[in-house]
Amino acid sequence: MVEPQTIGSSHLALRDQVLAELRRRIVDGDYPPGERLTEDRLASDFGTSRNPVREALRVVEADGLVTLVPRRGAVVATPDASAVSELFAVRSSLESVAARLAAERATPAQVAELRALLEKAREATERGDLSQVAELNSAFHMRVTELSGNRWLRTLSASVYLHVHWIFRLTAAHRAPHSWQEHIRLVDAIADGDGDAAAIAAQVHVDAAALAAAADVTSAPEKG
Repeated sequence: MVEPQTIGSSHLALRDQVLAELRRRIVDGDYPPGERLTEDRLASDFGTSRNPVREALRVVEADGLVTLVPRRGAVVATPDASAVSELFAVRSSLESVAARLAAERATPAQVAELRALLEKAREATERGDLSQVAELNSAFHMRVTELSGNRWLRTLSASVYLHVHWIFRLTAAHRAPHSWQEHIRLVDAIADGDGDAAAIAAQVHVDAAALAAAADVTSAPEKG
């Protein structure tokens, strides 16, 4: 059960704080697919009035994280086969290009940063901390994108990775050990400066993630 949390101490506008926390709870699985999210409940969870909650719900609906159901209100979305396929088609293109460019441009120190992230992910995987694994997975991929040096890739990936993180978190129990090994092969290719191998490693990784998402996420039962 999610512990109530009062929001209001940050310098951000209240609606932005509520939005950030609502996104985090959905993406991290605190509010799982099919969970009903009433304005009253969220206002109680966050210790706010209903107005910023209502505004935040409109944004996460536009994000595709919740759907509005007649007579039920907002419900956390359940990824379907079509949505997952579309997401991973875009991800495949972005990450292959980013990996190739990173292999061409990354310095030894930057490769060492990637390996440090992989070591943290290995440790989190071994202790079963799936929330941390999901955070490190996103951090790893965003770092590879940053190393590409392409600002358009960075901008596009930031939007895509909200959903990638969400789906990875839902499938992390099955994907985490395999994902870590696939990341090692990708970093090895980047370290070798081999753009072709890096692009292939990224493609293989995304293909495997897409299969896992299709098998696990789309078969998960919805909450009533």
